[in-house]
Amino acid sequence: MSQNTPLHADPLVWGHGSQVFEVFLEPTCPFSVRAFNKFSDLLQLVGEEKMTLKIRLQSQPWHMYSGVIVRYILAASTLPAGKEAAKQVMQAVADHREEFEFTDHSHGPNMDVTPNQLIDRLAQYSGVDAREAFKAAGLQNEIKWHSKYSRQNGIHVSPTFMINGLVQPDIGSGDDIADWAKRILA
Repeated sequence: MSQNTPLHADPLVWGHGSQVFEVFLEPTCPFSVRAFNKFSDLLQLVGEEKMTLKIRLQSQPWHMYSGVIVRYILAASTLPAGKEAAKQVMQAVADHREEFEFTDHSHGPNMDVTPNQLIDRLAQYSGVDAREAFKAAGLQNEIKWHSKYSRQNGIHVSPTFMINGLVQPDIGSGDDIADWAKRILA
């Protein structure tokens, strides 16, 4: 894939039901990771025919590598495996979160990690090589779309949850998936 090849990013959407559960995540945020790790069970509990899960990426500047990681996830979504490749990268970040974050957002062993080393870690842990897609100039349009969509909906932190287009400030990552399911199906 050349840097000028038109890209198609596979939407990070699972399920096809009428109830839409949108979640705004920053991949290295511990609360976003807790929420992300519940999605497969939630889809199974509610049923893909009843709900649509949409993941929106919410890059945040206090998570110092956020921009690189979000770009790599979206680059993975442009590969033939699309959203499943992106999901593998998100799971790799979730499973190895401390390797992609600074201690207390300000110091620690990752201070000496270069963007290339970070990208190599993402490829190694996920098994998804999106390094070439990462370089594509058109990828920033997808990144900007996620950012604009978040701002348009008043989303500033992660995770934030929406049901059928309405922000749900009382839903949290620590909630039981049965509670999420009740809210989604209400």
